[in-house]
Amino acid sequence: MQLKTDLRKWSVIAVMPILAACSSVSPGMHYAGITESASSTDEAPEGAIKPILKPITPQLLKAEKSLREKQATQDISKLLGQAKAYNIESGDVLSIVVWDHPELAGPAIAGAPAAAGMVMDPATQTAATQSAGFVVDQDGIIQFPYAGALKVAGLTQDQARNLVTKKLAHYIRNPKVTLRVQSYRSKRVYIDGEVKSPGLQPINDIPMTLMEALNRAGGMLPTADQSQIMINRSGTNYHINLPQLVQKGVNPSSIMLSSGDVVRVLSRDESKIFVSGEVTQPRALTMHNGRLSLNEALGESGGINPLSGDASQVYVIRKSATEPIVYRLDAKAPGALAMAEGFELQPKDVVYVAATPLTNWNRTISQILPGQLSGAVGAGAGYK
Repeated sequence: MQLKTDLRKWSVIAVMPILAACSSVSPGMHYAGITESASSTDEAPEGAIKPILKPITPQLLKAEKSLREKQATQDISKLLGQAKAYNIESGDVLSIVVWDHPELAGPAIAGAPAAAGMVMDPATQTAATQSAGFVVDQDGIIQFPYAGALKVAGLTQDQARNLVTKKLAHYIRNPKVTLRVQSYRSKRVYIDGEVKSPGLQPINDIPMTLMEALNRAGGMLPTADQSQIMINRSGTNYHINLPQLVQKGVNPSSIMLSSGDVVRVLSRDESKIFVSGEVTQPRALTMHNGRLSLNEALGESGGINPLSGDASQVYVIRKSATEPIVYRLDAKAPGALAMAEGFELQPKDVVYVAATPLTNWNRTISQILPGQLSGAVGAGAGYK
């Protein structure tokens, strides 16, 4: 019995120096040596990443807000405009009817099969319907009986009708002409991304605004990020943030699309925030239409773990163009939660909550001497 007691005594004495030596090599993320003045000009081991540490303060929140407003002010004036009448272009099919003169109708309308009462199959009838009318050729010209070659490209329907009427007036007294676009084939936009029915959408007499295009595509899916809508026009990308536009008093329906525009609605999964460390539920979070505060990220992750988390060491790691930036929040300080609510996260940010020194110490010993620490402590408790 005495020998067993002596072994327990010496096991406690042997473990104590190891515990003291391991306190400086505990696992986890450490930023104790980084100060706000640290920069890439300081000496650092070759290949090591030395981020800049910035404490989250009211002054920092003000500067970050000003920077966000400057970055969000992309000039989209070229996209704004008023609805205009549809202009006929090459490829469009026109339906032209001269009242009391059926002989001037399109070739399929005056065709023999219909006149003879013959029944056509659906495929033939569809093809005849599509060919009925006058196609605007690549030069923007149509050929119409008596009127000859008419340049209609760039004209509205009313202007084209007046042109046909003027030409026919030389041969027909007081011609009454009805002209409309039968098939819109010259202009189209492409809708892609998180919409119900992506694909080509033809531009017709209804003004093709951004909201009209999204509506024709079946609307945005629940996974769509309304703050991440990209419009590509002639090689230039325009970033559209719908909630922000509405907040600024800009009607999204004033964004007019042009032929050849590509509209892409990004997914919320492309703008994630990663929360790790000593939180109740480490996870990847999706932003809410481009917005997520540090307070919300911690809340959706279950908050800081009360058993192992160090509330004074809450970090936000952000990748910048040059070097990583680490923001630090002391959640124990008065007003810290208010500052956390005002700190806006950016896509791909990493929120990390460090462990307490005691937790790091315990984990280190558990890795070096698995199962021995509890035995040594138990021996020390029994040796009195």
